[in-house]
Amino acid sequence: MIAGHFGLAAAVKAGRPAIPVWTLMLATAWLDVVFVPLYLSGVETVDGEGYGGGIIHADYTHSLIGALVLAALFGAVASRWLGRQAGLVLGGVVFSHWLLDLVVHRADLPILPGNAGDLPTFGFGLWRLPTVSAVVELLMLAVGIGLYWRAAAKRDPKRARTLGLSAAAFGVVTLAADLLGV
Repeated sequence: MIAGHFGLAAAVKAGRPAIPVWTLMLATAWLDVVFVPLYLSGVETVDGEGYGGGIIHADYTHSLIGALVLAALFGAVASRWLGRQAGLVLGGVVFSHWLLDLVVHRADLPILPGNAGDLPTFGFGLWRLPTVSAVVELLMLAVGIGLYWRAAAKRDPKRARTLGLSAAAFGVVTLAADLLGV
């Protein structure tokens, strides 16, 4: 779903041009960025492989409360350098990762970190339909890039074509990597 996350970040950039695009891209992937060291240390795991082919045990980074805490921390740090408004937006972008994952993940998203209390886990399971999931992700990416390009064209028509082509190329590469499990 990483390409879909980046599509959302591009859409947010269209409406908030003062926020640096790199911060939006980092924010949208922040839960996965924090997941990597936990995965490498064996704290969080993945059973299965391929595009949506596994159950992800990201019981800290991708729990509802864990995602809210990581979003608040990211937003607070961003606020220090980019201002309160940008920090709030970036915190929201971080949390949007969990909301988008809720749609595609199987029921592997816990409420509490570490799945404390062994409460029910959530996920609507769109990944069970890989073609449908890929189409939804591609649409999210296309809409995000389209909004970003349209906003960029209004601000700087000369650079809009280059921005649009660059964003589209980035999106295609990201989606391909996502589908290939790279």
